[in-house]
Amino acid sequence: MREVMNPVGPVVIIGGGAGGLELAAKLGRKFGPESVYLIDKDDDHIWKPSLHEVAAGTLDIHREGLSYFMLARDCGFTFIPGEMKHLDRQAKTIGLAAVYNSIGDEVFPERTITYGTLVLAVGSKSNFFNTPGAPDHAITLDSTKQAERFRLRLLHEVTRTVGQLDHANERQPLQIAIVGGGATGVELAAELMEASASLRSYGMNTLDPARDIRITLLEGADRILSALPAKLSLRAEELLRDRGVQVCTNVRVAEVHKGYLTDSEQKRYEADLCVWAAGIKAPEFLTTLGLETNRINQIVVDERLRTLDPAIYALGDCAQAPSGSEGGYLPARAQVAHQQANYLFSLLGQRLRGINTSAKAFEYKDYGSLVSVGHSKGVGSLMGVLQGRSWFVEGLVARTMYMSLHLLHHMAVLGVLRTASLALGRLLLKRSAPA
Repeated sequence: MREVMNPVGPVVIIGGGAGGLELAAKLGRKFGPESVYLIDKDDDHIWKPSLHEVAAGTLDIHREGLSYFMLARDCGFTFIPGEMKHLDRQAKTIGLAAVYNSIGDEVFPERTITYGTLVLAVGSKSNFFNTPGAPDHAITLDSTKQAERFRLRLLHEVTRTVGQLDHANERQPLQIAIVGGGATGVELAAELMEASASLRSYGMNTLDPARDIRITLLEGADRILSALPAKLSLRAEELLRDRGVQVCTNVRVAEVHKGYLTDSEQKRYEADLCVWAAGIKAPEFLTTLGLETNRINQIVVDERLRTLDPAIYALGDCAQAPSGSEGGYLPARAQVAHQQANYLFSLLGQRLRGINTSAKAFEYKDYGSLVSVGHSKGVGSLMGVLQGRSWFVEGLVARTMYMSLHLLHHMAVLGVLRTASLALGRLLLKRSAPA
């Protein structure tokens, strides 16, 4: 049963990513559409860690995407399409830009929204670190549109490769360079190798992935997945090399050109396609709001995820949140955003009831890390699963646990029954498609 108390004005959430959507869904089911607004510039939601599958063509965005309008109806919040442009903290209003359709017609004019509590959950985007040529010649995977753009480029380049011979009647392989050996880069490299093997099912019968596609993963640190345990990094690198991926560490990309990259030592790497997955930064507009930000544009928040303005909170990748008594700051991971959404659900529920928020400081619990290295492989470390120890898992067990994270996100938004139905439907559709 929904509560209708709203003495301080509505909770307005900017950003429908994992954390923002989970928070809106939980608050909406509790307090209803008059009390909870979700604003996003896109119409559909997809779990961001799965964008590498969209880019590789192994996940159909048209089947996987969830409409915000549908979610608003089912979860009890109000969805407002638009992009935040300015903030008036004194009047407690935000300004939204006009919304246009694909042919340029105005669908919604510029609007002003009043809030009681504002939550910034706009996520992050790729950080080019001012590398010359990167914005012009590298593709990022920050959104479904960018992932779909890469997928179409990949299909075009593979088709060109299959039909092209050089003077010696030999094909020149398609060269794909991935800059960044974090989770996104590693998972994309593995997914691309699996996707290329399945292209024969779509009529490219003469394609030999081992010969016709070369994938190079470039990482600036001395190992890939450098933020994770060394054992996990080494095993992931072994699995990638077994699949034919060339892994290059201690490589700092200095410049990106059309068709190739150069590193700080002027070594050249051929690249018909370049994907940039090295580092993140928050959207630049956050620096214009009059709130404290760090060098990568993240909003600085305290231990209760609150900004210097007591009516404004931030969560997820766009927030620099302290990491408890250990010092430092929380990593930009979906697991962090999920726990922060649960924390704010309780805290903001008190605000909506007009109760003095006496919540304890947010405490992050690290349950470990899982990385997908293909549809049948994975590696990961589970933290504190037994007497505080860390356990290493790999293979099908790790891959299954990785997939369960996606299902847990869906359950937080849709509930158990609808998530089970979607999972079953996805399995049946997958079985009817080429392997």
